[in-house]
Amino acid sequence: MLHKTLAGLSAGLMLGTIAGGAMAADLVIYHNWSSGPEVAALNVLKADFEAKGHTWTDIAIPHDTGSNVSLINLITGGNPPNVFLESNPGVYRDLKQLGMDRPLTEFMEANGILEHYPSSVIASIKVDGEVYKVPTGIHIDGMLYYSKAVAEKAGVNPEAWTSLDDMFADFDKISAAGFIPIAIGGQQWQVGYLTHALAAAVGGAEFYNNVYGAEPSLEALSSDDMRNLLDWLRRFQQAADEGSINREWNLTTNMVITGQALMQIHGDWMKGEFVAAGQKAGVDFGCEQIPGAKAVPVTVDSWGVLGGQPEAIDAAELDFVATVADPQVQADFAAQKGSTPTRLDAPKDVLDACSTAVLSYLEDPDHQVQNPHSMVDADWQSSIWDVVFNFWSDPEMSVDDAIAEMEENYDIILG
Repeated sequence: MLHKTLAGLSAGLMLGTIAGGAMAADLVIYHNWSSGPEVAALNVLKADFEAKGHTWTDIAIPHDTGSNVSLINLITGGNPPNVFLESNPGVYRDLKQLGMDRPLTEFMEANGILEHYPSSVIASIKVDGEVYKVPTGIHIDGMLYYSKAVAEKAGVNPEAWTSLDDMFADFDKISAAGFIPIAIGGQQWQVGYLTHALAAAVGGAEFYNNVYGAEPSLEALSSDDMRNLLDWLRRFQQAADEGSINREWNLTTNMVITGQALMQIHGDWMKGEFVAAGQKAGVDFGCEQIPGAKAVPVTVDSWGVLGGQPEAIDAAELDFVATVADPQVQADFAAQKGSTPTRLDAPKDVLDACSTAVLSYLEDPDHQVQNPHSMVDADWQSSIWDVVFNFWSDPEMSVDDAIAEMEENYDIILG
């Protein structure tokens, strides 16, 4: 009954015909992008998709607000989007159980798309061996972006830092020069992203995967690596400025752009903000991985499409897939979003100093791990965010307290 209801609703979205006899369609596109560069990048996709004769209708929600739950609620509630920005494998498994999944392996193989993706991207877009996701751009979750002008005025050289100890050793000097050493946005999801970036950087791939992988390890929660991670997280919390609490990530980035702070460690979608402000990578700002990083978490922004649709809607959804996978669209999208193209054959003129650095980190498969959203149980991921944000917000909370909460959550969710 659900299958028939959704198919009927989607059929109602069909419009007239376009050249070549194909049916035009109005597709509902569900996403959580709202910053200036994100919207500019979406408009690149929208322009190419609508040039194929279709219409794009937005459903936009706030960033990291349980979007996977809202998506499933929309689908089971009878108001399904056709296309959705979603990386969590659990969502695709849920759709398969509902009979609403849309595998893309055959389409991508037939059009020679998969052969142009690096191995880490292919791994991220598969769920249980089947391609379900359409990769749009690559980001590193824990990159250090800094103002070259502030670095010069403060007399520091971020490129010379080989460890976090080196970085923190310069904080007094930076403060004495009148600048905030590091700008941090104190929202739960930003603290969560900083935590898994540090987990990869200071703990390495094995520890990271034991916490954020498909099968988390209880022993990893009380390990020396976890204690070291939480110690570093506390040091970052103590270094945050007073205005950090609940500050949006892009407003935090603006502190670096405007010369209030030396740097920010966050996802490298920050680059879109710098570019929108007229700044140039390698000239006005620098970018590098967390000093001394043992590994970097890779986010592959990906779209999924709804299955069980009438032929015209399904064809339009595949047109959307073709839009996202087009190498020129990849290049134009990356230029606006601040990402790195997922296709290795995307025009190279889009690659600035930061994208070149990202690709150099991805040359070593042992130096990269997947974003937790692409691997881990959503409830477990949410519980980690709860614990680390409580730890961040309460300076009296000890490392032992945080570990005890994680272990308790593990027993409830995974045990």
